[in-house]
Amino acid sequence: MQIVQQILFLLLVAVAVWIFVKKVGFIRKNINLGRDENFEPHPDRWRNVWLIAFGQKRMFDKPLVALLHLAVYAGFVVINIEILEIILDGLLGTHRLFAPSLGGFYSFVINFFEVLAFLVLSACVVFLLRRNVVKVKRLNQQELSGGWPRKDANYILAFEIVLMSLFLLMNASDKALQLKNVGHYAEVQTNFLVSGLLTPLFANLDASSLVGIERGAWWLHITGIFVFLNYLPYSKHLHIILAFPNTYYARLKPQAKMVNMPEIQKEVLYAMQPETVPTDAAPEEHKRFGAKDVTDLSWKNLLDAYTCTECGRCTQQCPANQTGKLLSPRKIMMDTRDRMEEIGNSREKSGSLQDDGKSLLHDYITTEELWACTSCQACVQVCPVLIDPLHIINQLKRYLALEESNQPSEWNGMYSNVENNFAPWKFSPDDRDAWANS
Repeated sequence: MQIVQQILFLLLVAVAVWIFVKKVGFIRKNINLGRDENFEPHPDRWRNVWLIAFGQKRMFDKPLVALLHLAVYAGFVVINIEILEIILDGLLGTHRLFAPSLGGFYSFVINFFEVLAFLVLSACVVFLLRRNVVKVKRLNQQELSGGWPRKDANYILAFEIVLMSLFLLMNASDKALQLKNVGHYAEVQTNFLVSGLLTPLFANLDASSLVGIERGAWWLHITGIFVFLNYLPYSKHLHIILAFPNTYYARLKPQAKMVNMPEIQKEVLYAMQPETVPTDAAPEEHKRFGAKDVTDLSWKNLLDAYTCTECGRCTQQCPANQTGKLLSPRKIMMDTRDRMEEIGNSREKSGSLQDDGKSLLHDYITTEELWACTSCQACVQVCPVLIDPLHIINQLKRYLALEESNQPSEWNGMYSNVENNFAPWKFSPDDRDAWANS
């Protein structure tokens, strides 16, 4: 019987890892749809990882929510260190493999895990209430209504509650078996700080029932961990993993500094200083300005989209959204990710990239949304994992203006003046001071 359990467990691990690796490869291919963008090594990159990804520094503008989130995040990650022991127990047919070698320290570690598990469970209950009973505005806006995004958040919270409950149930039934001196359970005497409070509920059960409960909770817990692992790549909770590379590769430029287009800068220079135009310069092939689809964005833009937590802080702070306009930076990131997934699924079916007649611009994101953006950087400043929605918005706007000449009509006069007079006003360069004489 023991060897059968070990074989079944090995199959479970192999299948779970294979499915996860396959989906990770799919996401990696999608991110690589983007253009190259170079990031030089810098000490501030590791500083961002420690302060923003690990320390969640930007969340502490709302201390209570930040502490609850930290409990869930840190607690779930730390508790899953126990997976190592569970996996080894499953493969080797042992029970609490590390207990004999760690002695009293083992009880300390397990109790630390139990306290964290209780905090995770409690925080997830609070988050469910915030979303579904209190209905916090930023968690119930239009782009989250109805479909998958809202269900996804509820599913993951409920999943974590179940996993933590199974962990505590496993320990509580294990303690009951220890007290009854049943088989190998009696060999490891451990006090459980939280689940020990539940142990008296099992006092009247016989040994076989307790073993069934303990083994059932053990199998469901580790199976749930593997299911959770493979659910992550389909969920907004992929940020649990991607927050670290995303904060490392965050742009270190000053907050309000935009990335200029060298081609446009060169044209302006030639217009203002014609003598700098190379006499032997060959005609340049037309290059697409801005971005129309995800393939025109950089790989970092696409990594941003997959890292988005859909927390809505960016949209909450967006002045355009606050005044009732359609722009939602969160929706921009969600649309970019959805478009990547659509292209990726088509690629997997056909074996190569195919033009489906769609694009991120127009089919997913409208001009009305884009022209509502004031480039104020509020969305960038508030993002807890250093996502930059404005970088995507600006590239889409540049395509509209430079490739489609599609901008508010009021801007056309300004563009014409800049092109002809090198200023937004309708004065030639020689007459620019004429207003002073009027």
